[in-house]
Amino acid sequence: MKMAFKSKIKWIALFVLILSMVSLVIHLSITKLSGPYSLQSTLMPAIGFNLTPIFGGDRAVRNKRSWGHVKSLKSLQPYANPRSSYPVPNEKNNGYIYAKIFGGFEKIRSSICDLVTISRLLNATLVIPEIQESLQSKGISYKFKSFSYLYDEEQFIASLKNDVIVVNSLPENLKAGRRRNEIHTYKPKSSASPSFYVKEILPELKKSKVIGLVLHDGGCLQSILPPSMSEFQRLRCRVAFHALKFRPKIQVLGQLMVQRLRASGQPFLAFHPGLVRNTLAYHGCAELYQDVHTELIQYRRAQMIKQGILNDELSVDSHVRRSNGSCPLMPEEIGLLLKEMGYSTETMIYVAGSETFGGQRILIPLRANFSNTVDRTQVCTKQELSDLVGPETPLPLNPFQPPPTKSEEQLKEEWNRAGPRPRPLPPRPDRPIYQHEKEGWYGWITESDTEPDPSSVDLRNQAHRLIWDALDYIVSVEADAFFPGFHNDGSGWPDFSSLVMGHRLYESASSKTYRPDRRVLAELFNIIHDNLYHHNNRTWKRVVREHLNKSLSEDGLIRQSLLSKPTTFLSHPLPECSCRIPSAEVPKQVKGNDGRFLYGGEDECPRWMQLSQEDTRSESAVVEEGSDDNSESEYENDGVEQQESDDSRGRSSLTQIPMDQDDEWDPND
Repeated sequence: MKMAFKSKIKWIALFVLILSMVSLVIHLSITKLSGPYSLQSTLMPAIGFNLTPIFGGDRAVRNKRSWGHVKSLKSLQPYANPRSSYPVPNEKNNGYIYAKIFGGFEKIRSSICDLVTISRLLNATLVIPEIQESLQSKGISYKFKSFSYLYDEEQFIASLKNDVIVVNSLPENLKAGRRRNEIHTYKPKSSASPSFYVKEILPELKKSKVIGLVLHDGGCLQSILPPSMSEFQRLRCRVAFHALKFRPKIQVLGQLMVQRLRASGQPFLAFHPGLVRNTLAYHGCAELYQDVHTELIQYRRAQMIKQGILNDELSVDSHVRRSNGSCPLMPEEIGLLLKEMGYSTETMIYVAGSETFGGQRILIPLRANFSNTVDRTQVCTKQELSDLVGPETPLPLNPFQPPPTKSEEQLKEEWNRAGPRPRPLPPRPDRPIYQHEKEGWYGWITESDTEPDPSSVDLRNQAHRLIWDALDYIVSVEADAFFPGFHNDGSGWPDFSSLVMGHRLYESASSKTYRPDRRVLAELFNIIHDNLYHHNNRTWKRVVREHLNKSLSEDGLIRQSLLSKPTTFLSHPLPECSCRIPSAEVPKQVKGNDGRFLYGGEDECPRWMQLSQEDTRSESAVVEEGSDDNSESEYENDGVEQQESDDSRGRSSLTQIPMDQDDEWDPND
């Protein structure tokens, strides 16, 4: 009996052990399936970016509703070639133009395109411009000149050989005159007209054979040119989208970042917050922040008013500006909009932009909704990023210098000089001011009311931002979808998101590029302000989806043409730089009050382009036949929603809400 009893206990123990192992394997499998990107977003640099596809089979098929192309824009194709007689430039021209460009990535790109156009207009030779943010005095590597720090000089010169003669430097006889300040220098505004250059600058150019331009405003030529100058508009497109290539190392790493983001087999969305200190100060959005950040924005706004950049009051109501659509959308609002558009919490989101005012803390609400939110520091290793900047002279790691300590006699003397006081000052706080509270670019505000001049570290970081913006630009243009937190609406200067939107519109007009109206979205968010994360209003959700779907199609393009194009042509290079493949659907033609085409005025594409597009369409049709039924049904449902929105095009989205209220419209829900 004892032997039988012991054998039964052994079998029971073995059975329990097997059950425990099976349970452990099942739990590990569930954990792996429930968080497919959890390791990917945190361990990218550690695992060497060997990201194998996580999903298999049908799950890897794109959701057409969230990632599919916009059908109505598929006929638009990039075509910036000259349409009329276009003579090759002659070396015996009117002289040389050299330029100094101030500003960040966006201003540099727009200014270079305008410079080439002006050189063609004046029949002049363009000298490679100097980018002030990346001069040797800013501490960049000795391997680069200012232009070659960001762009490929040889590619730039070769690509424009049929448009403008571009040289690396002035001839020796003219260099001496420049050193003696004998060359006339002009500071044109970004809205300068062609007649200004023909009447004011051309005579001086013919006389002295060289002129200089200093550009601060992100350009030197008005955005909208007369219809007779459409070839100059196409020249701008050839410069921006073909000649201005980043230097090879930047291009290689940028494309590698795109591959890593798509390594799981899933598409990704690029998001640019637009939270830049200059933008926030210019539009009066200080109250979106708190404490020290509000003070920093107001300080910069006061500087702009003093310098004449801004003609406005110092203190304004930021909430009113936000309601007008002047302020960027906050990351928590972006996260809510993306969820309403059907993007899952596992969606890969790439945060672009070298500056996000407020730091990583401001992105916490977005990361809470979308855990796979990454930036360049998580997609690239530190070594890869440091290789781009090249060998640099070492700088002190801790540039912070504490103020000199004052003796007791000095403190008493300062107290006596301060004069009588109505009441005694409160005692100093017992808690000391720690050094980490004074470090960083904002540390001066705890010690002084005046912002100090940038240090050597600040100057070098400003140059590095050009490279980081270039990487983010490549990723944003190649992304499967792009959502701007702030884009140019006809005020201010060129911005990152507007250039990305224009580039995506040129290369692939039908790709998912959101163009939201921030004024409409601000009113919608005011409706659910008290219950932002827990509301369950289906009418509100439907209106949000309807507005964002419209922003993807012709309605969004027409609005962008009205607001953005008058400031920056590169934000909306239609219809000059595109052509249209004939299709069964006749495109609607919309003209503005000035007679220019806002949409639908594109030329018909040449025959060779039509044939290549027919081959592409036949290949895509075969791929679509193999897709699963679920994605097709989702696409059909999306078409129904789009049809409903088209039926109500004549009415504002906000005016429709009270007319079809449902039970969930009760604010007490």
